[in-house]
Amino acid sequence: MPANKNIRKKVGELPHKPGVYLMKDRFGTVIYVGKARSLRKRVSQYFHPSRRHGWDLKLAALIEAIQDFDTHVVRSDAEAVLLEGKLIKEFKPRYNVSFRDDKRFLLLKINLNDSIPRFTLTRIRQDDGARYFGPYASSGALRRTLSLARRKFNLRGCRPLNPTRHDYKHCLHAHLKDCTAPCIGNVTREQYLLQVNAACDFLDGQTEEMKDQLEADMKKAAERLDFEKAAELRDLLEDLKKTTKKTKSFERIPYKLPVALDPDKDLLELGKALKLDAPPERIEGYDISNISGTLAVSSMVSFRNGRPDRQSYRRFRIKTV
Repeated sequence: MPANKNIRKKVGELPHKPGVYLMKDRFGTVIYVGKARSLRKRVSQYFHPSRRHGWDLKLAALIEAIQDFDTHVVRSDAEAVLLEGKLIKEFKPRYNVSFRDDKRFLLLKINLNDSIPRFTLTRIRQDDGARYFGPYASSGALRRTLSLARRKFNLRGCRPLNPTRHDYKHCLHAHLKDCTAPCIGNVTREQYLLQVNAACDFLDGQTEEMKDQLEADMKKAAERLDFEKAAELRDLLEDLKKTTKKTKSFERIPYKLPVALDPDKDLLELGKALKLDAPPERIEGYDISNISGTLAVSSMVSFRNGRPDRQSYRRFRIKTV
């Protein structure tokens, strides 16, 4: 289906900036969410007639269903990835596969109320009094930056919540002098908290001194023709920039999507076709599936006043006929 005039006009007005786009069908429902380094280039590719021969069945079905789209401009590719994942989880578009499971981006967590606070990786932000950093689009860059922060500020990297002298005997971080070993009293809790707070400031973006040092060490390694070390420092510097770069906190987008072009009119016509005294207030739809007559299940969708009533959706296991 060729792009309508509204779509062609909106594509021509798109900026060459990174962002996220939401494709919608004729009912206004979001059916696909994608990200782009250049919104104009990426979105316009969906409506090039010359590309039609390269479409697979899924892409052809998606493009046939597109009647409108929205875009959201962000500041960087990393923000586009984070916002894309958030919107896919929110709208659950039928043509998206990635991010529809429970996987979330990594967060960095530390609870300053613990006896010996430690940085841990998590995917769920809880209201537990802990401090959280992130989310981070690159898990590899985060892990390498966390390792750098532990070495720089001599922080613990062991797993026990409350390590003891027994744990210290088998602790590689302590024997390499990467940790000040508060578990055996080498430093007091107050002294260790100063190290932790300095690391928090570092992860908050106060990294100019570290960046300058890494860049200087990289140049010195290159002058010594130690290109392997220089490349390692270069990658570490890039990881540090990715991890500590500020990103926006995305709020829930206030979408009020219609599910039909004119729900009230459609309900009125449906009531007349079914010879009802009034337009139907509640509509339920059922679908039953099975595998060769076994494992029969049923699902029900519900509409109230022509709009989805998702709280009333149900799934059933069918035990008998």
